[in-house]
Amino acid sequence: MANCHDLFQKYHDVVKLNFSKKDSLKKAKNALRKKIKEYFSNNLKAKSPKFWSQGSYAMGTIVNPIDGEYDIDDGEYLQNIGTIKDKWPTPQTVHKWIYDAAKGHTKEDPIDKRTCVRVVYSGQYHVDLPIYGTYNKEHYLAEKGESGWHVSDPQTLHDWFMKQLKVSGEQLRTTVKYLKAWADYQAKTKSVTLPSGLILTVLVVESYASRDRDDAAFGRTVKNIYQKISNALVVYNPIDKTEILTERLTDKQKKDFTKLLSELLNSANKALEQQTKKEACKIWRKEFGDRFPCCDDIKESDDKVLYTRAPAILKDDARSA
Repeated sequence: MANCHDLFQKYHDVVKLNFSKKDSLKKAKNALRKKIKEYFSNNLKAKSPKFWSQGSYAMGTIVNPIDGEYDIDDGEYLQNIGTIKDKWPTPQTVHKWIYDAAKGHTKEDPIDKRTCVRVVYSGQYHVDLPIYGTYNKEHYLAEKGESGWHVSDPQTLHDWFMKQLKVSGEQLRTTVKYLKAWADYQAKTKSVTLPSGLILTVLVVESYASRDRDDAAFGRTVKNIYQKISNALVVYNPIDKTEILTERLTDKQKKDFTKLLSELLNSANKALEQQTKKEACKIWRKEFGDRFPCCDDIKESDDKVLYTRAPAILKDDARSA
């Protein structure tokens, strides 16, 4: 069974957020927070919001997108709207506060979206600023439109993931990044819209299979995900089972994802069955794109890839991902 663990690790080094980009994002986030604090103090004469990084950036599952522009989420927890929820300002009003505070911070004007204010760093990344109020120890998101203020707690979602990570180990996080990077490549090359990073993360966590090697762990996890969704793509919010995360996906989006995942599973099975590393690499590269290591660089001596423990990697399904 071909061992491509080292190729997956090299791929991870390419798609993960490197130290330089992490440092750049941290500085940008802190500078934006400072600007918002100053606006609340000088313009609104009000107490500044508190801040909480959330989403894939906070969970450490962010990947470099192919188009080069990635995003981070930085929650704004308002401290100036009082404790009586019925007297809170409208979502439109608090959005305008954050919009005005961020205006002029970058060359492009902020974008006032339905669930956040987006600050764009042209051609590099954007920072989404969702806005929250707190009532009776519950967090409410300020969403424009019919939804209005409604319960939303990304901090709890972050805590859920970190708890799963503590139980399963770091390979869980890298497996999430592999699937997200795969989805990014497939979406770009096939011109389809695939599920969000959050949905992919939940699918991996709920279907994760630990193995000695990343290629085997990824293949088995993909098999578990496919078995889970092949009849119906329904994914619940793990901290709120009343919320169906896949509810906003169209039938076409669900069909496209299921089809591509089926093809990925077939590729994983073929790759793991190969007797040479080079042939396995070619199969993986078709799924992940040219950011996956070049197969031509693999020497014949590298094809001594059969571990004495190889059958145990996939346990009951040594010939199937």
